Order: sequence, then structure tokens, then C-alpha cells
Amino acid sequence: MSRPFLALSAMVAAGVITTGAMAIPAHSQTDAVQHRTSVRDTAISQAKANVTRHADTFGFGAGQTLHVKDVVIDADGTQHVRFERTYRGLPVVGGDFVVHQKADGSLKGSTRAKAHKVALKSVTPAVDAKGSAASALKRSHGLVHNAKSTPELIVWAADGTPRLAWRTTVQGLGDRGQPHGEVFVTDATTGAAIENYDAEREATGTGHSEYTGDVSIDTTQQADGTFALIDPVRGHITKDAHNLSSSSVKSSSGTLFTDADNIWGDGKKFSTDRATAAVDAHANTAETFDYYKTTFGRNGIKNDGRGATVFVHVGTNWDNAQWSDSCFCMMTGDGDGTTDPEQVDLDTMGHEMTHGVTSATANLRYSGESGGLNEATSDILGTMVEWYANNPVDTPDYLFSDQSTPPWLRRFDKPSLDGHSADCWSKSVGRLDVHYSSGVGNHWFYLASEGSGAKTINGVSYNSPTCNGSTVTGIGNQKASAIWYRALTVYMTSTTDYKGARTATLNAAKDLYGATSPEYATVAAAWSAVNVL
Repeated sequence: MSRPFLALSAMVAAGVITTGAMAIPAHSQTDAVQHRTSVRDTAISQAKANVTRHADTFGFGAGQTLHVKDVVIDADGTQHVRFERTYRGLPVVGGDFVVHQKADGSLKGSTRAKAHKVALKSVTPAVDAKGSAASALKRSHGLVHNAKSTPELIVWAADGTPRLAWRTTVQGLGDRGQPHGEVFVTDATTGAAIENYDAEREATGTGHSEYTGDVSIDTTQQADGTFALIDPVRGHITKDAHNLSSSSVKSSSGTLFTDADNIWGDGKKFSTDRATAAVDAHANTAETFDYYKTTFGRNGIKNDGRGATVFVHVGTNWDNAQWSDSCFCMMTGDGDGTTDPEQVDLDTMGHEMTHGVTSATANLRYSGESGGLNEATSDILGTMVEWYANNPVDTPDYLFSDQSTPPWLRRFDKPSLDGHSADCWSKSVGRLDVHYSSGVGNHWFYLASEGSGAKTINGVSYNSPTCNGSTVTGIGNQKASAIWYRALTVYMTSTTDYKGARTATLNAAKDLYGATSPEYATVAAAWSAVNVL
């Protein structure tokens, strides 16, 4: 699949840097990097000038400071610069926006979160930090054990109305000893609760892992001749946590896996060879990295080339998998040892690490409809890691976590078959758990990819209905996922809801395929088919 846009990070292979269709000799790499840095810096400078010049459009005014979060440069030179902002030094939640500008730096358009103008009479809270921390600890009772609270003063404007607030993170242990946190947002003037949501992104497994068979893994030979699970291409390392409590795991914890003959594991379920789970974790982290780089030119989770730390054997009877932004690591537990194995299959690993991609880009808030879109993004792109890998043991399908949670944890053709998820959008969707409100986005993805009605794909039978009785013809999952990724990284913001996702994906489809293309029409038809109009 050809890349639809030019990524800022170069792809390095065989002594050549590639950027778009142009090959640059290795001896020119320094000049190439300097050129890309110059282009990026120029785009940022022009975007800041556009914000100042069009202050009313962006709601930019006194006391505000812009902070660059991401820059995307299209092949035709069109620029998309993503900003977050602070007000009098305080983070503005819901105040992010994207400046879209032509190759010459002139303003082309904008996409912004709910907040527009941001101004407060005072940034002195009537409720102090100690009171906020105590309130959060009280409200977290039963949700987080051995908890500690950390309050942060912010400007909360996720609903479009800026107000001074405390964002208090309560960190401790969840019900299975996993690191767990709750975030409580309270009005700093009245003390009234505004919202609360999970601080982590988790996937819980309850099934049998089939692993991925015999695979090649990239290792590093050390000075003493032994081999280590250090991926020299992608930079991630895989460690044994030695059942350290998950709340205690840091990037420096555990022991690096090493081996004398570079042959790892025994391929058995519930293996007593601790390296067996490490094989799947190490290989599937590589598949996720390669999927993003090959498909979108994204160089790692944060597009900075940085590799993650991957832990297996975390906790005691911890039946979970989780991505943590704070330690930039992936953690997997041992399951219950009898029926629930390590959660290290392809789509689960891809799902969790995609939370990191979302955090580094649109940062969809883990609450309401934006939370459902956050989970749908991980389901969609995590599933595409499985399609990219095309592993003969874990055959690509539209059944999420079918290997580790058979017959499946969630499915795309008719999400409601799990008994909880929504097939169609309604006003009540935003009140569902984010793992169930994600059904609307997952259903859209299936319809956009494969279309409606009954069909068999890779030996699996599907029958996808539409909410409006229409018939949808799919465009294939590569095009549908390319549209979703572009929407996520260029048009979505922290407060995007399903209506906003329709707009974002239509803009992405127009960019990639044209406003009169079949792809654009299918995106629109699939959203209408799930009642998002």
C-alpha cells in the first residue's frame, strides 16, 4: 500500500533514508534530517503566525500560550500543526486545535475541540489542593486500593465553557492487583464534581492464548556471546517482571530475557518456560511497530523512534494486559494459570499499544463518546495489526481478542452480539462504558470495509445489519483504516464525538481519495448506516 502522506520521520533501511518516493544516499542523511527539521520548524512558525493573525477564529487571546504537539506534512506540502494551549500557565482541557495551512503557509482551515475563547476572572482556587485530594480519595473508595492522590490545577473546558478545576489522579491497585487509577475533575470554586474516568487503558482476557506459532524475532548478541530480547531494529526490550506487583513495575524493573543459543520458548500453552510468553510479546510488539511504520510511516508509538519496554509475568494471577504511558511500557500478567493464559496475541497487543498512539495524537478523552472512539480506535487499528501480520495460526478476522478470549471478546459485524455493545448510535450511547460505546465505531469500520449483509471471510461467517435498512458496499479494510488513521492524526481532537468522527473521516476520505470518490461515498453511507448523521 502506497503511503497517502509524507511522514516527518524518515524510514532507515540498508543505508538509505526514504521519504515519500525519494531515496537519499546514506552520506546525505544529515542534510536530509536538517531539511525535515527546517520544514517542520517553518510549518510551526507559520502556524503560530496564523493563530495570531486569526485570533478570533482560534479564540486565542491574553494569557494563552501555544504548545506544539504534532506536525503532519502531506506529500503536496499541505501542513497540519496540532497545538495544545495553556492559560496563565494552566493546561486547558478541551482547548486543543489543529491549524491546516497550504504549502506556502497560508491558512487553509482549522479543527478545534469544544473550547474557543479562554478567559477566567481568577486562577486562584476557592477549594485548595488538600481538600481536592481528600475528596478524590473519598470518591475512589472501592475502586482503587492503597491509593495516593495527586491534584493538578487546570482550566476545564471540555464542554466549551472554561472554568477553574482540580484534576486529581488517584493511583493504586485495582481488583486484581493491576496498576489502576481514577481521575476526578472537580470545580475549584464550588468543589462540585464534574466528571471522573479511568487513568489507564486496559484489556482483560478470560480465554486460551494460541500464540503465533514459530516466528522470527529480532534479538541482540551481547559481549559475552549470549543473546538478549533487545530489538535492534525497533528498540523495544522484553523483560521478565518475576511476578512483581503491577503497581510497582517501572521501566527499570524486572530482568532482561537472555539466552545462550538464541532459541526461545517451547511453544506450549501455560508453559513452564518463562521465555515462551516473551516470544509472543516480543514478536507482536515488533508487528505493531512495523504495521504503523510500513502502513503510515509512523516511527514508533510517539513517532519519535522510541521503543517500548515490554513486561511478561507481571503480578500474581493477574489476568490482564495494559499499556502505560507513564512508564512507556506494555505489561501482561500470567492469567489464572488454569484457563486464562497471557494476553499477548496480535490484536490485543496492537490494541493496547494503539492507546499510546491515540494519546500522542488526538488524545481522545476516556469518557463519553470520545472514550468510545478511543476504544474503537484501538480495536480497529489493533485488528489491522492482525491483518498486517497475516499469521497462519492467528488468521486475520473481525473478531477482537478471539485467540485469548474465545470465541471473541468483541466483534465488528454486529457488536451487540456480546450482549452489551451498541450497533447503532443513539443519545444514550455516551452513557455506556467506553468498551461498549465503541461498538458504533467498530460497526462503522466493518461496514466501510466489507459492507452489509451475510458473507464468509477467511472461514468466518459474518452478517452485518444496518440501522437504517440500507445496503452498504465496502471499500476494503486497508482504505477504511487509512481513512481512520488520517482522521485520528489530523482532524480529531480530545473532545471529538461520533458526529465529529463522521466529519473527521469524511475530511480524511476527501484528502486521500477525493470528494467525489466511491471511498468518500462509502464513508458517508457507513456512518448513516449506524445512525450517525
